[in-house]
Order: sequence, then structure tokens, then C-alpha cells
Amino acid sequence: MSLQTDQPVVVVNNLSKTYEVPERDAGLLAALRSLVHRRVRSIHAVAGVSFTIQAGEIVGFLGPNGAGKTTTLKMLTGLLHPTGGEARVLGYLPARREPAFLRQITLVMGNRNQLQWDLPALDSFELIRAIYRLPIAGFRSTRDELIELLEVGDLVKKPVRNLSLGERMKMEIIGALLHRPKVLFLDEPTLGLDVTMQRRIRAFIAEYNRRTGATVMLTSHYMADVEALCRRVIVIHHGRVLFDGQLSGLVEQFAAYRTLVVTLAEHGIDLAAFGEVIARDGLRYTLRIPKAAAPLITARLLAEAPVVDLVVEEPPIDDVIEQVFAVEAA
Repeated sequence: MSLQTDQPVVVVNNLSKTYEVPERDAGLLAALRSLVHRRVRSIHAVAGVSFTIQAGEIVGFLGPNGAGKTTTLKMLTGLLHPTGGEARVLGYLPARREPAFLRQITLVMGNRNQLQWDLPALDSFELIRAIYRLPIAGFRSTRDELIELLEVGDLVKKPVRNLSLGERMKMEIIGALLHRPKVLFLDEPTLGLDVTMQRRIRAFIAEYNRRTGATVMLTSHYMADVEALCRRVIVIHHGRVLFDGQLSGLVEQFAAYRTLVVTLAEHGIDLAAFGEVIARDGLRYTLRIPKAAAPLITARLLAEAPVVDLVVEEPPIDDVIEQVFAVEAA
């Protein structure tokens, strides 16, 4: 079964994954007892998740460690079978792992390698070409385009073991895209990379999406990745969806405060009456104020203090995500 053009690319309906984990007490007697009476505990890694993703979207899939993000991606790529519910990607049931489905998706995990360690990346690319049975002309055109986009032309002939972490990640991404997948599942693609390399990987993902129209589902603990690439985010915690919507809507719904950056014309003004002063640099003050009171406090400041400049800022997205989890825990 393939996808009709008017359907979402990813459809997840009440998807669940439960693991049965064996348990026993410490000691020899407990070990012997467990041979005849095994005790298990159910862990709900994903608990009734539902969402849809349209063609060409780049969606951030966020949550703390253990929230169920990677488990969900593995079910969407067919690596794991769901315990309950259903998922369809491009109209296919991922768990069946049909060749026609696998040729249209890819999964990139920042902590996993698919390239041969002792061979140049070019040799591994040839192996991937054989696995997918890609026509030579099209394969070389795609390979050279990706090498140019990621600026690694001087690295592809070196053994992978001689490359830095960031360079290896670029090679892994090229290898994952040689068959030009329509859907990209990216699990921490910038994990462990320095700021400069993270920025380059983000730019590449955005450009690949623009050129090919590929759908991207991205997990990352680096909020800079999410802010740079994703207009929409799905926040998951304890295996359940807490938020699904525009990134700006997440900030609006869960940000409990605003930040005011105020520059005054003179010293001696007590700004503590307007909000919590969290930083000061000469005549430049940073205040944290309740979101609901921001308009009133801003008006008071302008009326009562010698303000030279005033900027209202949203809180960092990291803080907003923490607030989401805090609200859920409460």
C-alpha cells in the first residue's frame, strides 16, 4: 500500500509500546527462586500517542530522556512492533518492513554508526548503493551533490576512523540520504558536536528539505536545533503527548514570564518595584516579570523611569520546555 497525495505522510493513532522487564531481589536464594517463578514489571515506554505529519514538514519531537522519543521513532521505522494502536508512514505499516517502504525512509541516530570503520566513506557509499540497487548514474549524482552540500570533498577518501566526530556525522548523513528518502527520522543528529558543526548540520537539513520536499521528524536536546528548523513541535513525557502545535504557541501557552531588558539614562532608580532584577550591566538591567502583567509593567516603566531603551523578550525555549514538564508533573 502506498500513500495517496492528499493524505498525511505520518499518521499515528493511539500508539503504545510496553516492555516486560524481569525483576528479582538480590542474593542467591532470590536467583534460584526466579528460575521457577519469574517476576516481571510492565514499563509503558509509549502510552497512547497520536499525531499526524504532513508532507514537507519539519517537526520537532521533544522530551526528556526516557520520554519515549526514540521508541516512537523505532516503531515508525519498523525496528520495533507496537504493543497497541497503529502507525502508518507513507501509507505503509512500518512493522511489515516492506522493501517499497524502506526505500523511502531513513533513520539517523547520533549515537549509531552504519559506515565501515576502517574503510573510506566512499567505499561504504558503494555498499549502500548495492544494498538499495541504485542506478549508478543517479547514485553518483546524488552522492556528489550531498558531498558538495556538506563540504566534505577532501574527507571522503579517508578511513572513517581517522575522522572527527563531526566529520563522521556528516558522512553518516550522506550515507543515510543516498537513496533520496521521502521521510527522515533524525534522532539527535547533532549529539556531541561543537557549536559550529551543529550549525552546519542544521543548515544542511534545512537545505535538503527545501530542495527535495522531504518530511523530517527531529529529536534533539539542543534547543537551537529546534528553533532553527522546526515551526511545529510535539512534546512527549512519560510516553504521552503534552503539546502538539506551533513552537510560538508552546512559548505562549507555557511561558509564565517575560524578560524586560531596560536601559536607563541615570543611576539610582530602584527597578525592584517593577520586577525581579536578574542581571545588571551598568545602566542596562534585565528584569523577569509575570507574563500577564507585562503590558502594565512596561507602561509603568516608561511613565515612571528615565528609560532610554526597552525590549520585551520571550524566555529561552529551554526554560519553556522545563515549564511544560513542571506543569505535567503537578
